[in-house]
Amino acid sequence: MNFDLILKNGWVIDGSGGLPYKTDIGLLDTMIGTMGNLEGAQAARVLDCTDRYVVPGFIDAHVHGDAVLLADPIHLPALRQGVTTYIIGQDGSSFAPASPATMDYMRRYTAGFNANPDIDYDWSTIEQYLNRFDRRTALNVAYLIPNGNVRMEVMGLDPRPATDAEIRAMQAMVRKGMEAGAVGLSTGLDYIPSRYADAREIAALCEVIVPDDGVYVTHMRGYGAKAPIGMSEVYEIAKASGVATHISHYNGPADLLLPLLDQGRAMGLDLTFDTYPYLAGSTILGMVALPPEVQVGGIEATVKRLADPAVRAQLNRDWFSSPTPYPLDSTTITMTANPDWRWAEGLKVTEAAERAGMAPGDFVCESLIASGMAVGIFGFRAGERTEADVRAILRHPAHMAGSDGIFGGSHPHPRGWGAFARFLGYHTRQLGDYTWAEAVTHLATHAARRYRLNDRGLLRPGFVADIAIFDPVTIIDRSTYEAGRTLAEGVDHVLVNGTLVLENGEPTGATPGRALRRS
Repeated sequence: MNFDLILKNGWVIDGSGGLPYKTDIGLLDTMIGTMGNLEGAQAARVLDCTDRYVVPGFIDAHVHGDAVLLADPIHLPALRQGVTTYIIGQDGSSFAPASPATMDYMRRYTAGFNANPDIDYDWSTIEQYLNRFDRRTALNVAYLIPNGNVRMEVMGLDPRPATDAEIRAMQAMVRKGMEAGAVGLSTGLDYIPSRYADAREIAALCEVIVPDDGVYVTHMRGYGAKAPIGMSEVYEIAKASGVATHISHYNGPADLLLPLLDQGRAMGLDLTFDTYPYLAGSTILGMVALPPEVQVGGIEATVKRLADPAVRAQLNRDWFSSPTPYPLDSTTITMTANPDWRWAEGLKVTEAAERAGMAPGDFVCESLIASGMAVGIFGFRAGERTEADVRAILRHPAHMAGSDGIFGGSHPHPRGWGAFARFLGYHTRQLGDYTWAEAVTHLATHAARRYRLNDRGLLRPGFVADIAIFDPVTIIDRSTYEAGRTLAEGVDHVLVNGTLVLENGEPTGATPGRALRRS
């Protein structure tokens, strides 16, 4: 029998949860043709995988690659970790559907996590957006319809409940997005305008995605100590709509979070979640350093308020005199849109303020004014979570891996370059939190099943050949809070849709990635 490529002598972890076993894999075009002893079989190419694990390509269940992947189609941060698919459209904020006004707002407002790279944003519909990825990137993507975009298209930035007519208009947009191939709907209930949507509105949009097995993915309205508030709304929406629900970056105290998840599942709700294995979070400065009422109306309205001496005096008196949601002395600037302020990247807010000769609150306001609110951060919150919490949460059977990777700025959070390698090298090999087979199910198989990517996430004849090959002895993350852009080590080869995109740790330049439309 003739194959296009044979993966020879590897230890296969197929994603089913079973022990590694030694076998060969024969590939035909984009697919796995057969698995077994292929001694004597012919192939255009044979790749020796001796002493390596051969696994399904990993699926990043929560990542901000929405525009970065188009600007950087090879995208080594993912490939060097064995990641072959990104789930994008997270946190209710992305780039489709988008009229010119919505596109302009989302590019600027989300620059702190979506990076706003210099590319042609020459689409408006989800179908047009997904077409931009087909065979133009090394990775696959699957897309969640962002409710913030949908809401802005119908209601602008109006901070009020939607009317019945507006909900019907939003439902029609969501239905159209599902028809274009989206795999679900996302909300970001700390971000504008997603935060203005109530449970009634969100449940109504979820009803539209249920017939197509869509998934509701939420950055919920409360984490940490406020997780019971956020989860109460999750229960309400899931019960009202019957939707399968997934909670983004479900980080916090394990003894609080895991019972809330188990309680929901005991109620019959289909709940899953993702996490990244770090203690610091990362987002935009305005969200964690300003009160919500100052941000009503969007970027221009917020900037105008911050420049008002009376508003500034009130903030310094009533807001910055107490700890902000992310304490400013443990919050690091990762990116600023204004080049004149890039000296602050890599500094804690209090350090940058001292260097600028300002009070920390004034530095927050001035930097946000200068960059049009486009300032990113990572930060630590005391009592938010411990290493023991991270380890307990990642072992839950409803867990899957999501890097929450943010790729803009000179000093990003290390998770985009290291989360998957850290799950493997640190949590699996060093700490034993997973067996290798368990790690593969959490990093690949669970997300494939959750998002109905029915021909991926397992190594089986007839499945698509998204495959990672790594050395279990050396795989490790190298990115740190001081050097967040450091590539991981230990992944030798990666195939996407049967094509080698990483060979011997180096990119081949191939771009066989696809937009994975709902199947």
